[in-house]
Amino acid sequence: MFGKATSVIYTNFFLLGMVNVILISNMGSLTSQWSTDSAGISYIISAIGIGKLLTYAYLGRLSDRIGRKPLIIFASFTLGIFLVGIPLAPSFQVAFILAFLAGVGNSALDAGAYPALAEAYPKATGSASILVKAFMATGTALLPLMILFIAKQELFYGTTFFVLAAVYFLATFLLIPASFPNHRMKRTAKTDDDQGEGKKFVSEPQFNKEGLALVLIGFTSTALFTVAQIWLPSYGEEVLGMPTESAIKLLSYYSVGGIVSVLTLAVLMKKFLRPVTIIVIYPIITFFSILTILTVKIQSVTIVAAFFIGLSTAGIFQLAIAIAAELFWMKKGRVMGLIATAAGLASVVMPLATGLLSKTGNISNIFIFDAFIAVTGFFAACYVFARYGKIVGKHTDRLIQPKPPTSMEK
Repeated sequence: MFGKATSVIYTNFFLLGMVNVILISNMGSLTSQWSTDSAGISYIISAIGIGKLLTYAYLGRLSDRIGRKPLIIFASFTLGIFLVGIPLAPSFQVAFILAFLAGVGNSALDAGAYPALAEAYPKATGSASILVKAFMATGTALLPLMILFIAKQELFYGTTFFVLAAVYFLATFLLIPASFPNHRMKRTAKTDDDQGEGKKFVSEPQFNKEGLALVLIGFTSTALFTVAQIWLPSYGEEVLGMPTESAIKLLSYYSVGGIVSVLTLAVLMKKFLRPVTIIVIYPIITFFSILTILTVKIQSVTIVAAFFIGLSTAGIFQLAIAIAAELFWMKKGRVMGLIATAAGLASVVMPLATGLLSKTGNISNIFIFDAFIAVTGFFAACYVFARYGKIVGKHTDRLIQPKPPTSMEK
């Protein structure tokens, strides 16, 4: 029933995966265009985070009030404007404003799309949310290849931006007639059970406990992939001596890891694993992958480690959103908005902090910082895991979901 809307939503996220790395992937052209350096580009990327941070909470409430569709349409149009404007921006200041606008569009997309997917697929919210990351990771993986193709054709670097903008504008028009779930539907205990969304908790979820821990995971999960997306190419080029083209391809290996992860999780979460288990395991993998990059400075090893960083950072934010939708299902838009606000804060803080760290002349310091963030995310996830078991009750203290699940567990 909502197939067209779902397809356009996932297309938007596919493009967003490209948008997330399009500035860093065109660093050479942009630094020349705006007379700045790599740290300057990281500051412009932080403007995207500022746009998210300042608008997430409000747009989350607005999503509950006016519905999901208007926000997603606004997001498609706004991100299209950003993509058209960046190659034409005459100065650093104009680019900063456009990046801020892209952040607003990003927050509007999250505030509209995640609740819409939860409402369209109430019995598979985790899988529907994790597929968002699959599409984003695919976009991230394909963009460097697209940029290299355009460069070999000796075309204007902005061609990539314009092509993506055209698809975003098309998505805007396709969304107008699309059908969305009724976000105002009143839920009763009976209808909630029928839709798989009502929860008979052993104890009531508390936002000031597991809710805040999920908000912290929203920050750490975003911080981890933000650092990887911005600094993996620079690390490969400056520390390992890789050619620029090969260093940029580290993003593709990173993204392939993300694709493998989310496609696997989409299947496993239906049969074996719970989201609360995954958010505990993945930060451990991230930590040891970063440790490998820092200690074994070999190109082939870094490629493998980049794959595992992509694998272990993929979908954590989406899983935090899915867990929040399950625990705080009566206020999905608002709680998701708060988690996304934390993600927006990470999008601001990490480019600024890592940009300053880069001025020390040792990019390794950035990844040491990133390792500490992975440890923080691990402890927050352990707390959510423990609280989830107490709230939902039977079987949730197990790492593996019982197979087959009983009708009550469904």
